Amino acid sequence: MKKSMFLEGLKSSFPTIVILISLAISIYVFKYIFGDPSHFQGGNIENNPVKGDYFGVIYKGGMIVPILMTFLLMTVAFSIERFLSISRAKGRGSVTRFMFNIKEQLKSNNIDQAIALCDKQRGSLANVIRAALHKFKEMKEDRVLNKEQKTVTIQKELEEAIALELPMMSRNLPILSTLGSISTLVALIGTVLGMIRAFAALATSGAPDAVALATGISEALINTAFGITVATFAIIFYNYFNTQIDSITYKMDEAGFILVQTFAASEK
Repeated sequence: MKKSMFLEGLKSSFPTIVILISLAISIYVFKYIFGDPSHFQGGNIENNPVKGDYFGVIYKGGMIVPILMTFLLMTVAFSIERFLSISRAKGRGSVTRFMFNIKEQLKSNNIDQAIALCDKQRGSLANVIRAALHKFKEMKEDRVLNKEQKTVTIQKELEEAIALELPMMSRNLPILSTLGSISTLVALIGTVLGMIRAFAALATSGAPDAVALATGISEALINTAFGITVATFAIIFYNYFNTQIDSITYKMDEAGFILVQTFAASEK
């Protein structure tokens, strides 16, 4: 019980932990790696980056860069976490093979064997089918309810089991969706700040400050590139995981439909 509560608490605090660790890593990398004086002409971070040194170029993107780096690390972390979670939801073996075996057992009315297959497969898909199978078995032994009531009871059990499993599969996906939206907006802030600096350099009296002009343009372009990259990855992974969840949900519905039809056919 204590272990279960600890794991649940860890899952609920996982987003906060990821955000804090990603922010700390991003600030450290930005300040001490990208901002190392060796990446700049004359060993001075106020100067232009050494030619061909991309670390210095990224550093010139300004303080918006570590925020976008944090978003990138968060996207990677949550994508890995969702990939592992959805893989567990599918279970141990092939989902296609598992569904085929379940159908075969239902056709032969081997409910106990179908339950054994669920115990072996594990995962959210197997949990939903197992719950419906147990209710199927219970209704077969019931002598009080009529056929229609039994069918509705099985359908309700199936819906409740799906409702319990879906939140676990879709957990943290809203964060990926949000990252895909706000990354470009935050990058736009950095771009605007960079352009302000660039135009300020052009507005100086006499000859424009070439260093300030180059820094402003670099800040604008680096933030744009970072923001678009993060948003692209976040949207791709978000859509991919949604597709995977839809596929699992479809298989849950398919198995439930077959189970209800089998029950209706077996009842006189």
